[in-house]
Amino acid sequence: MIYFKDVTKSYGAGNYKVQALNKVSFEINEGEFTLILGPSGSGKSTLLNILGGMDRLTSGKFYYDTKDVSNLNDNELSYFRKEVVGFVFQFYNLIPSLTAFENVAIAADLNDNINDAKQLLVKVGLEHRQDNFPSQLSGGEMQRVSIARALAKKPRLLLCDEPTGALDSNTGRKILELLSQAVKDHTAVVMVTHNEEFIQYADKVIRLADGEIQSIITNEDVKQQVEVF
Repeated sequence: MIYFKDVTKSYGAGNYKVQALNKVSFEINEGEFTLILGPSGSGKSTLLNILGGMDRLTSGKFYYDTKDVSNLNDNELSYFRKEVVGFVFQFYNLIPSLTAFENVAIAADLNDNINDAKQLLVKVGLEHRQDNFPSQLSGGEMQRVSIARALAKKPRLLLCDEPTGALDSNTGRKILELLSQAVKDHTAVVMVTHNEEFIQYADKVIRLADGEIQSIITNEDVKQQVEVF
């Protein structure tokens, strides 16, 4: 489904050149839960931005199915983001003037292949909070709204940038359970995290350091049930 071959990303030039990624290669399949681990500055966010079509690689190849994403023009890249990718961010990025329902519904309206906003809020356990504004929700509730919003267009690729980083451990496990459910619906989920605890629930673990892949591990014994206390 996703194929990276010798992907390099550089910023600046000359003495100011920064190599964010250096010849990164991996594959991610449909319905696979992949973790990207690494210290700050290792290239995790850059990798996620290229996967989501928000940034362009400097060299190498990025294929989604048979589509060469690395050669798409701006309009084609926008269409790729719209039709294929869903995003979940650490700090939610909800529109403060809209209710939980409206935040999900507005995302659904942008795409023809949509899920019903009310059904999605039921799925994430927030049907009783659909008329509340983000300022009236807890951090965990806002993150669940952001996941419902990302799922509204039925993305084939769901990208999550530290979605549990600002949450307590128990709420973080609830978020992980929602992402695991998305995998069961044949969505490929890629999650950047510092949390080593989540490894047991992932199909694949990619470790980065200094812009290079240190290891790729396939988990043959994935834990199916996320433990929430």
